[in-house]
Amino acid sequence: MENCCGLVTVKNEPVPLKSIAVEVSVQGHVATVSSTLQYENQEQSPLEAIFVFPLPGEAAVCRFSAKIGQTEVVAEVQEKQKAQEQYDDALSSGQQAFLLEESDESPDVFKLSVGSLPPGEKASVSLDYVTELAVQADDGLRLCLPAVLNPRYQPQGSDSGSGGSAQVSSVPAGSVPYSLSLSAHVSSPHPISRVESNCPLDPLNYLNTEKTQATVSLAAGHQFDRDVELLLYYQDTHQPTAIVEAAQASAKPGSLMGDPVVMLSLYPEFPKDVMSSMTSHGEFLFVVDRSGSMECPMHLGSGSQDRISSARETLLLLLKSLPMGCYFNIIGFGSSYESFFPKSVEYSQKTMDEALQKVKEMRADLGGTEILQPLKHIYSQPCLPDQPRQLFLFTDGEVGNTKEVLDLVKTNAGSHRCFSFGVGEGASTALISGVAKQARGHAQFITGQDRMQPKVMQSLRFALQPAVVDISVKWNVPKEVSVTPLSSPIRVIFQGQRALLYAQLTGKSSGDTEGSVTVKYSLAKQPVENQLSFSLKPAEDTGMTVHRLGARTLIQSLEVEEREQDGEKEGAKEKVIELSVQSGVSSAFTAFIAVHQGDGEALQGQLLRRHVPTPMLYQSCTYMKQSCFMAQCSSLMMASSLQMSAPGKLKLSKKSKCKDFDSPAPTSKPVRDPLLQLISLQKASGSWVLEAALAEVLVKTEEEVSKPKPAQVDQEVWATVLALVWLYGFKMEAQEEWQFLAMKAVSWIQAQKVASVSECVQAGNTLLGCQVQKDTLGL
Repeated sequence: MENCCGLVTVKNEPVPLKSIAVEVSVQGHVATVSSTLQYENQEQSPLEAIFVFPLPGEAAVCRFSAKIGQTEVVAEVQEKQKAQEQYDDALSSGQQAFLLEESDESPDVFKLSVGSLPPGEKASVSLDYVTELAVQADDGLRLCLPAVLNPRYQPQGSDSGSGGSAQVSSVPAGSVPYSLSLSAHVSSPHPISRVESNCPLDPLNYLNTEKTQATVSLAAGHQFDRDVELLLYYQDTHQPTAIVEAAQASAKPGSLMGDPVVMLSLYPEFPKDVMSSMTSHGEFLFVVDRSGSMECPMHLGSGSQDRISSARETLLLLLKSLPMGCYFNIIGFGSSYESFFPKSVEYSQKTMDEALQKVKEMRADLGGTEILQPLKHIYSQPCLPDQPRQLFLFTDGEVGNTKEVLDLVKTNAGSHRCFSFGVGEGASTALISGVAKQARGHAQFITGQDRMQPKVMQSLRFALQPAVVDISVKWNVPKEVSVTPLSSPIRVIFQGQRALLYAQLTGKSSGDTEGSVTVKYSLAKQPVENQLSFSLKPAEDTGMTVHRLGARTLIQSLEVEEREQDGEKEGAKEKVIELSVQSGVSSAFTAFIAVHQGDGEALQGQLLRRHVPTPMLYQSCTYMKQSCFMAQCSSLMMASSLQMSAPGKLKLSKKSKCKDFDSPAPTSKPVRDPLLQLISLQKASGSWVLEAALAEVLVKTEEEVSKPKPAQVDQEVWATVLALVWLYGFKMEAQEEWQFLAMKAVSWIQAQKVASVSECVQAGNTLLGCQVQKDTLGL
């Protein structure tokens, strides 16, 4: 752990951060989050506190203020170096100052410096940010307050300059010396069905009979040792909406803040016949993090599966679900990377079996997290004709060169789609969401009690659906009004996914008060058109949320442009600074600075620096392993099972039970999940074979399974029908996980042209005690 002087839990020194209070205001699909951090200097000298913390990657910090005693100072946005110099000058002259800046490596990590707090003084720091809420596959909207900041692995040779690279102090999760309170106010055009969380909540309180407004709070006493997730569920959540927000009264007309801004939330409708058609083409590349941190548990608490084991089970499911005729490969990465095959291979029984054997042997044994090199290797391989490349990336998101990775993905976005998965608490939203956004894919986060498999299969469904192409957006507004898009063009649209568009509206219409937008595209070679009307009369009292999110969208695309120019042209950087200062929204090149003049007297005493610890899941995981190992060894030593074998050398006696901590103790044969067991028995073609292992899953003997088979039916057809009846009869709650391999099985049976399928299904129902209809199976 770095900065031992900041690890106050080790030195038993007082921690300046005492509590965090968060207020959330949700308006439909966007939210404003206001956090107040209470500090107290309990030491005898003036104090500087450094607090490094994560925010959602898509968030826009838009206000920062500090209150010392009864005096509040509101920060202003300045060019980053200028702000840092002003902060240092204030401290050296004995003034109190506050500096908030974005990390140079990743836009989801911020450093807050609280300077020159006099002995015994209290200070509260308030931070506001706006963010879009991600749409989940089950129609929920996800708001995440990241608490866990995993150590970010910095590859050798990367430029990790000291600029904005904040050193992070950490304590094991569960030992965080400050608490969190959270309350949320939710309003929506549609009724609010429910609000869920991975942390205990007080009951939902509706504020009106229509149930379009409600409040909810986190139960008291929460230790901020894990990400806090809120999942909001609305009725008719997939209906498109438009919000037009009025200009800022004090801003100059024609500027971004001085004009109205419109936010469009679009949900294309996919015809049912297109939804049922799945492609049999594609090159599927599964890129799996095998760094040491993947040994950590999926979530805090006993009985949690480790991340690499969950990844192995997920790969089994993916490999069984792939369509015949596609190509695939699996790449594991850490400090180095390894491919299962030198290049992608055609999916067959032989290649599937070979890959499954390697999946069984896969461990989290490749060191640090270096994701750039495997991606460069993948992009150097030529794409296969008529096999669209689909990348599935699994990582716990602990890299220090996020911006470099995103730039590489963007450069190669035309050749592939990427579906990314953040595994476990603390995965970087900037990395996971950013990779999917740049590569026209979809991001999923697997946290708390989530299982990886259903979320991955949802993304596979997207990958197997026909891609939306030839997208065009046309604005229809009165001739006196001009539209300036703030968002990049839409490049991909999935069924059930939202596309958000921001645009600046300049000029006023004397007559018409309505505008519309038309989105056209091609899906499965069929033209599709969606139209949404919106009022040009701006909504009042929306707190400039839409303007700030629009500014953040434009800032992010300009930042990428500046990195692509590699500083050769000043244009993009200067535009970012100008836009950031004008809108009050954070960027890579600016920082928030607040200086409190006080009474003008210099503070007495040497200035101490304290690093406020951030919970680190990976370090706590390593810490627990080391602690357990040390405890084991010390108990063995106390048991006197150590003997001297040579001068100065120690040897364990043969009676000793001490083993390497990671080696599993011998146990009885583990009980396998019958669903996974059944899946592992399926052939690449989609069929099952009548064998003892299948009978074991069905809890029957081989004879009991063979005897009821209709005489004229092939054994393989009978086994496949039995597997399908068992899935539909006993595992409907996990249908999302096995839907594709069931579709393969049905296609295989239909290809056999069996005359007596009804008789087979009836006999299977009788044997297994089910009542599954032939139509339900899709036969």
